[in-house]
Amino acid sequence: MPNMAPTIYVVDDDLSFCRAMERLLVGLGYRVEAYSAPAEFLARWRPDDPGCVVLDLRMPELPGLEVQRLVSSSGPPMPVILVSGEADVESCILAMRAGATDILLKPFQESELLAAMGRALTKDQERRREVAEQEDVRVRLASLTPRELEVFRLVAKGMLNKQIAVVLGTKEGTVKMHRGHVMRKLDLGSLAELVSFADRLRLDDPCPSLHARAGRFRREETTGSVAVGSLV
Repeated sequence: MPNMAPTIYVVDDDLSFCRAMERLLVGLGYRVEAYSAPAEFLARWRPDDPGCVVLDLRMPELPGLEVQRLVSSSGPPMPVILVSGEADVESCILAMRAGATDILLKPFQESELLAAMGRALTKDQERRREVAEQEDVRVRLASLTPRELEVFRLVAKGMLNKQIAVVLGTKEGTVKMHRGHVMRKLDLGSLAELVSFADRLRLDDPCPSLHARAGRFRREETTGSVAVGSLV
């Protein structure tokens, strides 16, 4: 899918401000959608598209902080720049805690707006890259069979093929076969890549008893008293 141009959403109950912002940003080459009614914005915005929101903090129909909350709760949060003619300290703190990238006081300079937009769009780009990477990891991991997943986790823990074979109660050649499938399905070229891939997952251990046996095996192998029958 080709990269989409980001959309700058301007939400402010001051219609003249919306029109001025739209003229300015369109003139600078941005794709802009301006709304003087926050309810209309919430009904029409596309959270899956790239972009950011320039949002008025004080609106009678719906406060900016509430709009920000709704934007942030709709999937991966789109960056929000809050603007206001007068902003109290408490509102600013709440906005920043909720993830606002910047707060601009009207009247602000064009350079201030463009700098804030640059930070917001960079943050949005990074967020979308992380989401894409997570989805890629999820798809690749889902391609593994349950046994291949066990082998993957044990290899990531630093165990050798012969050790994994003992823990799983199978042959070393079978482990090698599963390990090869894991490397191919996950598109990994080395053990270092496998370990790095496993570190990115940060998944809960779905089989603590298996890993407990692996730990016991390593301890007993170190002491030279491996009892195979007690492990499988």
